[in-house]
Amino acid sequence: MPSETLNLAVIIGSVREGRFGPVVANWFTERARRDSRFTVDLIDLADTPLPLELPSLPPALEPNMARPAEMADLTRRIEAADAIVVVTPEYNRSFPASLKAVIDWHYTEWETKAIGFVGYSGASGGLLAVEQLRQVFGELYAHTVRNYVSFPRYYELFAPDGALKDPEGPDGAAKAMLDELLWWGSILHDARRDRPYATRG
Repeated sequence: MPSETLNLAVIIGSVREGRFGPVVANWFTERARRDSRFTVDLIDLADTPLPLELPSLPPALEPNMARPAEMADLTRRIEAADAIVVVTPEYNRSFPASLKAVIDWHYTEWETKAIGFVGYSGASGGLLAVEQLRQVFGELYAHTVRNYVSFPRYYELFAPDGALKDPEGPDGAAKAMLDELLWWGSILHDARRDRPYATRG
């Protein structure tokens, strides 16, 4: 699909009161929207109820599992994405429960999609959360790309208006990740169209 734009969903993973996630996500989304190769959809998990209690059968065993009606738009937007960037903080050396909930409420929507990460935290820049998310998405037949964007001590890096004080490094990291997402996302898009991937017998 070289002549088309790739559908990129950017997910704000934190729903905590006072969260910094929207600042990071808005920076990345603005950066991605300047790239004419992508159509960008910013998804804020705070906008959709994400119950932590799942039905008795998980989506992997029950692909037509009924979800809460309020989740329909979120499910449609994830399904429509060719590539996904997860913006995640790091809570207690891991990622937030809101991300685990949205992942577990879905299954086929993640399959054979290209996944990238933007992490932020005090010390590691969210890399501990990102490494755990790589394992989770691998179980769901998604492909996580190598390149990522990381903001250690994020509270020192952004100005009050949400702009980066020194954008050169993060801009370069974002471009590298977007380049990789474009390649994998395009390849996987065409593969899903031409040769659907059967994960269940």
